[in-house]
Amino acid sequence: MIEPVSGEGDRAGEAADHFFRHEGAKVVATLTAHLGTHRLQLAEDVVQEALLRALQTWSYRGIPDNPAAWLTQVAKNLALNSLRREQRWNKKQDGIAAEHTRWLSSTSEDMIRETFADDTLRLMFVCFHPELAVESQTALALRTLCGFSPAEIAAAFLTSEAAIAKRLVRARQRIRELALPFAMPDNAALSPRLDGVLHTLYLLFNEGYKASAGERLVREELCREAIRLVTLITHHPATKEPRAYALLALMLLNAARLSARTDDAGNLLRLHEQDRAAWNQAMIHRGVLCLRHASQGGALSVYHIEASIAATHCLASDASTTDWPRILQLYDQLLALTGSPVTAMNRAVAVARVHGAQAGLEALDNIRQRSVLEGNHLYHAMRGTFTADLGQLAVAVTHFRQAAKLAVLPIERDFIARRIEECEATTKR
Repeated sequence: MIEPVSGEGDRAGEAADHFFRHEGAKVVATLTAHLGTHRLQLAEDVVQEALLRALQTWSYRGIPDNPAAWLTQVAKNLALNSLRREQRWNKKQDGIAAEHTRWLSSTSEDMIRETFADDTLRLMFVCFHPELAVESQTALALRTLCGFSPAEIAAAFLTSEAAIAKRLVRARQRIRELALPFAMPDNAALSPRLDGVLHTLYLLFNEGYKASAGERLVREELCREAIRLVTLITHHPATKEPRAYALLALMLLNAARLSARTDDAGNLLRLHEQDRAAWNQAMIHRGVLCLRHASQGGALSVYHIEASIAATHCLASDASTTDWPRILQLYDQLLALTGSPVTAMNRAVAVARVHGAQAGLEALDNIRQRSVLEGNHLYHAMRGTFTADLGQLAVAVTHFRQAAKLAVLPIERDFIARRIEECEATTKR
């Protein structure tokens, strides 16, 4: 029996996960570009099979020098084998089959040299075709091109995994029925689809900034991928719109603070506890420039307001000089635009900073659809923080314990445990 290479099992799992989400999504897009959107399911299936083979093979033989090329070649071989097994190809289709075979038989290095980014964005715009149900568009893009699991998509939409699975099945079936072309829409049809594409990349970045599952709080590779794709959108003459620049600004300003979100021991740090010298000033500068580009348009998007909030934090010299009244004003604008209970919850922090903890609690109590937040650990952690600031330590501990039950990430549970210890230690004095 062959023993796994020492330490390679865990590394193989991490590498496979990375390439499934990123290189895997790019391979899906490139396969679909050559096979047609009616074979989207085949492209997804062979990439998933390639991932499974990576998990099995890399654990024993070690991670290859070029894992992206390895994954690409295996997926191509699996797709070719599947096409060869099909019995429906008639003489009229021999030319098509031969073309598929020629491309799929080319070297993986040829495929790696192709512009993945263009294929990824094309397929993303295909996902937002008006003939597809609105509720299915983002779910399909997140699953196919961002590598999200149905559970992660369900968490983003506050719905069930079963509901997401049904949406995905319906969307793929509709694509097959319509035989949607793998192409960017013309300029007249581009703008309506751009909103969906930007929202998908916003969700991709958010999953990287604060993971919904796993061991890590931050998944920088997801943030980088989202920034890369939005940057490409701002470089395209038909999509370099103010809302795209505003989203890029938001991503850059938030990504600039990633390295300071934990201390040397890996403990979670709140914004006012972070070492601002560790913030990426070049990224902040680029984000501010993008926000200026975004201001050239007449329409105000959610991304404009969120980027302005992020910029206010980034441009403050320290926590004490943060312009919280301005941030509260921006949250008021954002809430008026979205009506989102999550936005209202985040606004409560600004209310507390400006008007005190009691006002923050009242802001939480006044949230419409507050029941939606009952399963969110941050909601209970906020209540714990506000009541602790008011000296109601026993009540605060109750809220923190509820937050601990709902927290998914170990780093978040550790943070909440420290807050409980602080409250209990103060009570004993």
